[in-house]
Amino acid sequence: MAEERHRTHTSQYERHEVTLYNRQGMQVTGVMNVESFDAHEFVLQTGYGLLVIRGENLHIKTLNLESGMVAIEGVIFDLGYFDEKVSPSEKAKGFFGKLFK
Repeated sequence: MAEERHRTHTSQYERHEVTLYNRQGMQVTGVMNVESFDAHEFVLQTGYGLLVIRGENLHIKTLNLESGMVAIEGVIFDLGYFDEKVSPSEKAKGFFGKLFK
C-alpha cells in the first residue's frame, strides 16, 4: 500500500528534493507555498505533505515559488513531513507529550 502511494505521489507531483548543508543551511525544491516561518520554524507546503523545519536563527536566503525553490540559512535542528489534515503543532505536541511523560 505504501509503495503504491509513493508511486502515486511520484507521478502526480513535480520533483521534490531537500539538500542539507552541514546543518547550517538547506535548499528545498518542489515547494508549492510557504505556509509560515519565523526564526525557529518554517512550514513549507510540498506535493508530499507539509515539510516542517525547526532550528535557530532561521531565515530565507532565496525564495522563488515560480520554480518551487526555497533556500534557508541558520542552525537546523530537525525536519519532518506531516499530513496536511493535522497541523504540525498538534503532531509535535503529541510526539513530545509522549516523549516527556
